[in-house]
Amino acid sequence: MKVILHIGAHRCATTSFQGYLGRKERELSARGIVCVGPKRIRSGLFHGIQPGPMPVIGRDPQKRARGRLALHMRSLSDVGMQSVLFTDASMMGRLEENIAAGSLYAGIGERLARYDWAFDGAISDVVLNIRSLDTWWASALSHSLTVTERWPGHDQLAKIAEARRTWRDVITDIYCAMPGARLLVCPHEDFATRPAAQLSAVTGQPSPATSGMFRLNPSLRLPHLRASLPARIACRLPAGNGRWGPFTEMQAASLREAYADDMMWLIGGADGYAELLESPNKNKGRETAPTRHLTRGTTHDPTEGHMAGAG
Repeated sequence: MKVILHIGAHRCATTSFQGYLGRKERELSARGIVCVGPKRIRSGLFHGIQPGPMPVIGRDPQKRARGRLALHMRSLSDVGMQSVLFTDASMMGRLEENIAAGSLYAGIGERLARYDWAFDGAISDVVLNIRSLDTWWASALSHSLTVTERWPGHDQLAKIAEARRTWRDVITDIYCAMPGARLLVCPHEDFATRPAAQLSAVTGQPSPATSGMFRLNPSLRLPHLRASLPARIACRLPAGNGRWGPFTEMQAASLREAYADDMMWLIGGADGYAELLESPNKNKGRETAPTRHLTRGTTHDPTEGHMAGAG
């Protein structure tokens, strides 16, 4: 049985993809594909894989997790499932950790090595969504602002813009942690509103169709962002109806350039570490350049998704 981990990233239409999988659950099951989303994963299925507070029971939590997963997979195989897709962006870590560190998923290598061990090397594919760094960080900061009500300072924004860690480093860490798995990279710009196309690209099979644009949990545009924040913070946002853009033009350009370098590396074969997937109809509904809906003042964005708990 094929085992696929869809690990996110956050703010890359993960919730939209999960929402699509949830709505098409019966059709996918009939095709031999079962999808396990955040609700099931976070209710105990992956408990013990990553370090954290554990009850004292005298047994190794990682070994228990490994056994639990083996039983789960055997039960799916016994009923004729050909592929199982686990999807949860929390496998990469917490979004807040990236913001606090001003760096992309610094601990992902260790985290995914633990998943590789827990699955006993059975993972066949790892699916990673990436996104232009200026819009990814803008979306992450916008989301964080609504949750923490903390305005990002100039030093924090400068640290992010000047950071040398990019998606290439994340991909390299994943490859080193799971060298036996195929790493598939799906650009947000191609797949954000095309979950069926993304699933087809990952599985190599036709997927249940959707009608129109499919988008869940997008970043708030400025009017809604203002309305969601206390007046003391909302008054600092710029005027306009677009999405918040926290970076200066020079900072945003630097982040876009870093992403362009990553894409060129992926197009060139990524040193054999990963395979770049593209939507067969990527020009239809494709998100345009990051600057399109940004309003300068402090950040911009596009999408994210839903299945059984957000990614």
